[in-house]
Amino acid sequence: MFPIIASLAPVFLIIVLGAWLRALPLIDEAGWRGLERATYYVFFPAMIIMTMAKADLRSVPVLAMGFSLIAGILAMAAILLMLRPLLARTLGTDGPAFTSVFQGATRWNSFVAIATAGALYGQLGLTLTAISVAAMIPLLNVLAVVVLQRYAQDKPVVIGPTVKALASNPFIWSSVLGIIINVVGIPLPVIAMRFGDILGAAALGTGLLLVGAGLDVGASLKPRAITWVTTGLKLLLMPAMAGGIAMALGVDGVALKVAILSAAMPSASGAYILARQMGGDAPLMAEILTVQTLMAVVTIPLVLALVG
Repeated sequence: MFPIIASLAPVFLIIVLGAWLRALPLIDEAGWRGLERATYYVFFPAMIIMTMAKADLRSVPVLAMGFSLIAGILAMAAILLMLRPLLARTLGTDGPAFTSVFQGATRWNSFVAIATAGALYGQLGLTLTAISVAAMIPLLNVLAVVVLQRYAQDKPVVIGPTVKALASNPFIWSSVLGIIINVVGIPLPVIAMRFGDILGAAALGTGLLLVGAGLDVGASLKPRAITWVTTGLKLLLMPAMAGGIAMALGVDGVALKVAILSAAMPSASGAYILARQMGGDAPLMAEILTVQTLMAVVTIPLVLALVG
């Protein structure tokens, strides 16, 4: 387990640095928002495009790995919907709170996932995590919007805004563009490749700093019972389900580890923004995100060590 912890330590140290920088007057709120937009719309898309464009997709189990992650997400969504009445009766989880539980137990922080996979497994890890991005993000965005519309706003599901949100998601269109370049065999000039590589190199550091800057440590001091339930479902049950499905489909080696790693990530910081915009329980979402990120320091090495 020590090599895993040693590889993950720099990742979580940068997250801690982000939390520390946020507490200083060095960068104001507008500066953080600008960095967030640049990372989301420029740096990470550049890295995904270059990773997918240069990957040898024939050497990795694209379909089996992608299907295992999608199946894991759908299984967790079904479990949450079945548990909703019980959570309402025993923990007082109303509609808006349930949407935060749903996002907390299904979504993943791709910033942390890509940095962790790269630290542990190098370029192959980055390629496999890009496959996870392409498989998971469209489905997770659809599910999150649908659940928020239904349980936070008590409105019928509207297809148009959901499709628009998917089409404008930079992680989705960059994955598609990278795959097209790869499959079609579009030659990229050396200048373009170097340009993309430099932009992509900025993604990991800024992404992790933003994760740390978004933590609400005060909210994690006395977490509610529903926060612990959500954290257990996301950090322990989700990787177990995704890993079991992946093994049943014959996925092994680094691909299996990255599939489990992707499923074991804490929820996405974007879940808080979506909860705030669509009437979810934003304070509960912030509490879940912070507790999960802190607990992931322990659970990710544990989960990977069990895989071997």
